[in-house]
Amino acid sequence: MGQQEKVATSLAGTVSEEISASLTAVDAELARRYPGDPGTRQPVHTVYVPGDVFEPGTLRSWGDQALAALDEHAPDAASFAAVLGIPEELAGPVHDRVRAKLEREPVEDLRIDFEDGYGPRPDAEEDEAAARAARLVSEAYANGTASPYMGIRMKCMEAGVRDRGIRTTDVFLTGLMEAGGLPEGLVLTLPKVTYPEQVTAFVQLLDAFEKAHGLDAGRIGFEIQIETSQSILAADGTAAVARMIDAAQGRATGLHYGTFDYSACVGVSAAYQASDHPAADHAKAVMQVAAAGTGVRVSDGSTNVLPVGPTAQVHEAWRLHYGLTRRALARAYYQGWDMHPGHLPTRYAAVYTFYREGLEPAAARLAAYVAKAGGDVMDEPATAKALSGYLLRGIDCGALDTAEVARLTGLTRADLDAFASPRRGDLTVTAP
Repeated sequence: MGQQEKVATSLAGTVSEEISASLTAVDAELARRYPGDPGTRQPVHTVYVPGDVFEPGTLRSWGDQALAALDEHAPDAASFAAVLGIPEELAGPVHDRVRAKLEREPVEDLRIDFEDGYGPRPDAEEDEAAARAARLVSEAYANGTASPYMGIRMKCMEAGVRDRGIRTTDVFLTGLMEAGGLPEGLVLTLPKVTYPEQVTAFVQLLDAFEKAHGLDAGRIGFEIQIETSQSILAADGTAAVARMIDAAQGRATGLHYGTFDYSACVGVSAAYQASDHPAADHAKAVMQVAAAGTGVRVSDGSTNVLPVGPTAQVHEAWRLHYGLTRRALARAYYQGWDMHPGHLPTRYAAVYTFYREGLEPAAARLAAYVAKAGGDVMDEPATAKALSGYLLRGIDCGALDTAEVARLTGLTRADLDAFASPRRGDLTVTAP
């Protein structure tokens, strides 16, 4: 070691104290607005089923139909990989995991739809359907047949359907409470939001329900569906979606892009309405920036090209869906919508290929970071956060196994969680 340097300062200690005091309000505001990712599982997709169509066997039916489509149109790993362009070395692992997923957990997130997919109905009929949905959801969680996340999409807060949307929400939530309480996987989706005040109104509704049932304040969260140009750019030129997140008062869990409503709103003709249109890219980029750091997740939209008909037509639709899903994943949109059981094979094929092809490089890079954690390190903590988040998402959806990630990284699930969400507490790593 060389000569020890003399350390000298010029400022009194009170300067630092005064600066800290002046930033106390900013520190609190940063913690409130930008708490970081919640660290919970994010489903890879959301499936919408009309309220009058949902049955006790709907989830299993979707899985069975998806398996039947595979058997008919791509009966083995090689043919499935050839259709989608999956690398040869991943063909078997991806195919096997897709089939296992469709048998075990075909749907990760189900939304029983009382909006566009359901339409206007007599009040008594919608009341009955909402009460039935609550009963079936409660029974599914009780008997172990539920998807990890389930809930409803009610009608929006616009004047023409507002009362109906409020009542359906009330009937559904009340039914859940009478059947034993709100399930942990409950998700509500508020569609066609144009003004932050509509989000505020929905918060008011949920607050009143929680008080009526003695629930903890903020127990019920919800997704905001972005389907109008006004939700991206307000009349005063500000990013309305950022104000909507703030208006949710911590209840917002996601921003979901509505491909076709938004495209139509900005004048895109029907033939070009798709999730990779430049208008869609702009909207989702604004959503992504507005949500960054807030704990609110962004979801891509859907394709309306269904994989039905002769094999050649199914293959074409599969390639489209696979490509759109891979494109979204590369842009950090880790969730999307699926409109048909035939979309499930390509949803999971795209997701699993994405995570399996990057497993070894990501694991090696994270292991190298941890090995140098005690000395001089070129990588930043953000590197470990991104790599851990990638591996955790792969584990959660079934693309990766905890054991193989641990073998490659030397890290436990708790270690990965700590890297991905360091605000939970001090970072403790079990180094290899």
